[in-house]
Amino acid sequence: MSDTTTISLGDRTFVLDKEKAQTAFDAKKVINGRETMFFNILPLKYQWAYDLYKTMKSNHWEPEDIQMQTDIGQWQGDSITDAERWIIKMGIGYFSAAEGIVGDNIIHVVRELMTAPELKLVLGRHAHEENIHADSLVYMISSLGLNPHDCEAMFEDVPTIKAKNNFVVSNSRGLRRDMDLTKLEDKQALAKNIFLFGQVMEGTQFYGLFGMILSLYRQNKFPGIGQMFRYTLRDESNHIEVFRNLLNALVTENPDIWTPEFKEELRQTMAEGVRLEKDFIKDCLPVGSVGLSVDEFDQYIDHIADRRLVNCHLEPLTGNTTNPFPWLSEAIDLKKEQNFFEGKVTEYQKASALEESGYDDDDL
Repeated sequence: MSDTTTISLGDRTFVLDKEKAQTAFDAKKVINGRETMFFNILPLKYQWAYDLYKTMKSNHWEPEDIQMQTDIGQWQGDSITDAERWIIKMGIGYFSAAEGIVGDNIIHVVRELMTAPELKLVLGRHAHEENIHADSLVYMISSLGLNPHDCEAMFEDVPTIKAKNNFVVSNSRGLRRDMDLTKLEDKQALAKNIFLFGQVMEGTQFYGLFGMILSLYRQNKFPGIGQMFRYTLRDESNHIEVFRNLLNALVTENPDIWTPEFKEELRQTMAEGVRLEKDFIKDCLPVGSVGLSVDEFDQYIDHIADRRLVNCHLEPLTGNTTNPFPWLSEAIDLKKEQNFFEGKVTEYQKASALEESGYDDDDL
């Protein structure tokens, strides 16, 4: 006999079947779980997903809250070099494509294949934040008076931007098909997509430009753009964590995915992402103009890539890498990102509130 609870109110009686509810909870899975049109988040099975959703929601920001007058004055004046302007153009040019690619993959690949409602919830928030980042780039373009057609042309005309974008787009397009997630090859294809977008693209390939933009910001150049990139970076820390937890949950429920051959495939995927990022830095960004050498920046990318791999229980590519930029460790080092998840975030809610609170670099 089912374990039931009977509730009587007046002449009405309601019988709640606890066993049926438990069966539904047990059927919650990352993939191949209970399919339902009802968005029943409770009872939670993936607490980490709901916790990250709440953190991401409390971190909401709007580009228009950030003042751009100083940036406009610097852009139109003669205190900024052509090389520094090129860094800003490259940042806007790359990210205006990359943010859309990430959001599109979340909506049309990953979220579509998830079956647990709380996973769909956090991925929906993730996609929304990609929209905010894209909106911030529109705000930068319009504020500085850049020609948007020039920014769009960078997607195809700058070889290293095109190579980075094709690297991830080709993978995403390959999953726009009927996936049979009872088959190992399709489960591994999804796992690779989650690793590629979370740890390689957002987790490693984004960090070259983060370093460039924040280096300018540290020199009191383009403070509005730098602030938006700081907020974007904080969002990316959450995105990396969402996809790391998602990969871990997927593999835990489907241990057949995690073969030695597949783990090496992921390592080589990271290696290719690192190679493309180093080409991008050397070919497109005059790093010497902002006090960062190419060799040091290569070491920094190796450092980040190794940390991403280790956090996914994979062997590092280089090993024993150190962060060559101590000042960057406070802003975008992975150790700081992990601390971010250990405590409640109270200092990052709206840009206008941050400006009033005296928020500075040491808080990142």
